[in-house]
Amino acid sequence: MSAASPTFEPLRVLTYNVHACKGRDRVISPSRIAEVIASAAPDVVALQEVDVGRQRSDRLDQAELIARELNMDFHFAPAMRVLEEEFGDAILTSRPIRLVKAGALPSIRFPVRLEPRGVLWTEIQLGSAKLQMLTTHLGLVRRERRMQAETLCGLDWLAHMHCGGPTVLAGDFNFLSRSRAYAHVTSRLHDAQRLVQGPHEATFPARYPRFRIDYIFVSHAIRVDRIETLRAAAARVASDHLPLIADLRIPVGAPSLRDIARPRVLDHA
Repeated sequence: MSAASPTFEPLRVLTYNVHACKGRDRVISPSRIAEVIASAAPDVVALQEVDVGRQRSDRLDQAELIARELNMDFHFAPAMRVLEEEFGDAILTSRPIRLVKAGALPSIRFPVRLEPRGVLWTEIQLGSAKLQMLTTHLGLVRRERRMQAETLCGLDWLAHMHCGGPTVLAGDFNFLSRSRAYAHVTSRLHDAQRLVQGPHEATFPARYPRFRIDYIFVSHAIRVDRIETLRAAAARVASDHLPLIADLRIPVGAPSLRDIARPRVLDHA
């Protein structure tokens, strides 16, 4: 007897480097960031470059403020902590969510120590199914990004047994699609942009976006209906990146053998 075909639940995912909520006009405004996000009506939000308790941003807990305005629950993971000041990544959603774990990615310490980078992993309940939702922000140096991508693909993260089901990885990766770091990540997950028709969506810089460095990666069984950047006037000012939005369909019913197969390696050309 053949396995039943899966059923799917629509889910809109948004990823956004908020630049500590500091806009191109130099105004720090978590409320403006929340308004930009709310205009897209996402179900799940991945944020990078979030300040918590930092003097430069008036000691605000930006993750909490944005989540409160969106009426969402959240988890925040600091990639950097200095005394009471924190800087890192967050995942927000109105669905039931739990923290799986957060951890550091490898960094280069010589000749200079670069900004620390981390990963945040949560599990989001979608009916009877569970979505593994991860976010990260990779480094600015090519060699460091390769190391970080290799770690992401290891047993502690994407190769973990719990990431064998529906999994989404979103964030600011600071790489282009022809890089070795991109090839590492797409050996485990699909680039959502390449699963839909249309031009690739540049996200940086916000005013005149030229580079595709923010991505949403999905596991094999997840369907991608649409992906786009939010280019409204407010989004072009609120941060130095544009938000990237993907309309996904997450398998929530009984999977077929094809749906539970290991993701194939994509063509990286």
